Amino acid sequence: MVTSSRDRENYLGADAGAPPPPPPGGYRAAKRVQASAAPVAAPPVPRVRPSRLSIAALASAIVFALVLLIMWAAGATDAIYGMFVLALQLAVLIVVVASLVDTRGRALGSAALALALLVNVGTIGAASAVTRPPSVTLTSPEDDYWAGYPGIKGQYTDEILARTSLEQAQATAEEVLADIRERLSEEYGFTWVAGRGPSTRAERNGFGGESMLVEWTSERWGTAEPISDISLKLDAMATIGEVLEQHGFAPLYSFNDPASGFDPGMLERLYGSDDIRTQPEWEWYSEDYPGPMRFYANITDLTLDDDGSFRAAREAQVAGSDEPIEGLRIGFLVPEVLSEADRDEFVTRMADYPDGG
Repeated sequence: MVTSSRDRENYLGADAGAPPPPPPGGYRAAKRVQASAAPVAAPPVPRVRPSRLSIAALASAIVFALVLLIMWAAGATDAIYGMFVLALQLAVLIVVVASLVDTRGRALGSAALALALLVNVGTIGAASAVTRPPSVTLTSPEDDYWAGYPGIKGQYTDEILARTSLEQAQATAEEVLADIRERLSEEYGFTWVAGRGPSTRAERNGFGGESMLVEWTSERWGTAEPISDISLKLDAMATIGEVLEQHGFAPLYSFNDPASGFDPGMLERLYGSDDIRTQPEWEWYSEDYPGPMRFYANITDLTLDDDGSFRAAREAQVAGSDEPIEGLRIGFLVPEVLSEADRDEFVTRMADYPDGG
């Protein structure tokens, strides 16, 4: 193609023929490309060293677990439940729990806790009891000899034989309780309900066996009427005291009265308050010292039972009987007495123990 001279004249060299510069701020649709910043490397995470307490916790848990496993293998079921092993278990648990408080020790502390929960007195003791039942303790002939002692350690034969017999105590209790009921009915109009019947259980002889002496509990009698008036309570107790003194018993003594000398805190725990006017429970006592008979008179007033604890206790006590849950109750407790029917056998058996108890 041939270019004319006119066209060549229109072509300018150097910068005369360059395109015009862009407007201020650049072209409207232009994109600015910026170089991305180089990534900054994260600082290295420092390594957390476990605390000494956590190391000790894990070590103690491991050692204690090994000890229990060895005892299990040896069949030492009785020793596993011994006080020493239980104390060690408690000490290990305290160390493990303490190690969990420190963040540096939680990893090892958690491992120690898991081991303690898996291998402990409860789990290994149960496994040992299943695989190897507790051994039977063998007694010596000397122990067997004294286990058959018919009396009570520290009491002489003559002293026991001179004491009120079981039958005498039963007759006295029946007479005294009848007189008390009669007086209170005449003076205050009380009606009576028989509670639990009498019971007898063998006493222990102090040498690991049973004595021929027994503890006898009389029939309990209770009023059908609740007693809430404090004046009536005091009058009824005074009348009971008069009847008891007529039968040779000591003056009636109030356990629940602050004048008894008991600590106020104990009075609150036992009787609900240290003020007789607000106590839901009264307990009065007498005895025929030096005889074995002990008399108890209780008054339960549930109008003063603010939290319901005394009601719950009484309901449990009278379950299965006709005894009222509140009101006045009277009865005897007679420990360490010998039945007249057993006197001859008692004397014969005591002859085998010339040195006594």
